Amino acid sequence: MVGVMLELADEPQPVRHFYAVGHDDRSRAEWAAVDQALTTGAVATSPVGGVEPVEAFARLSPRIIRRMGLAPGRVHPLGRLWPRRWLA
Repeated sequence: MVGVMLELADEPQPVRHFYAVGHDDRSRAEWAAVDQALTTGAVATSPVGGVEPVEAFARLSPRIIRRMGLAPGRVHPLGRLWPRRWLA
C-alpha cells in the first residue's frame, strides 16, 4: 500500500491518494504508484505537514492480494480515503 501526495487544481494544498500495488519490493511499489499517480496530477515535491510525498506504509498479505484480485505487478488506485478494506 502506497500513499502519494498529489497537487490538484481544485485543492489548496497537496492531498494523499492511496494505491494498492502488487510488488514485493518497496521501491518498485513506490515507483509504480508514482507512475499511476501522474495520470491524475502532479506529485508533490516536498513533505506536506510532515507527510512524505511518496510513502509505502503497509505490505499487503498474499491473501488480501488474492481476495481483492490484484495481479502481480499491477497498481490499483484507491482514492483519497484511508483504504481500510485493503488493510484488514
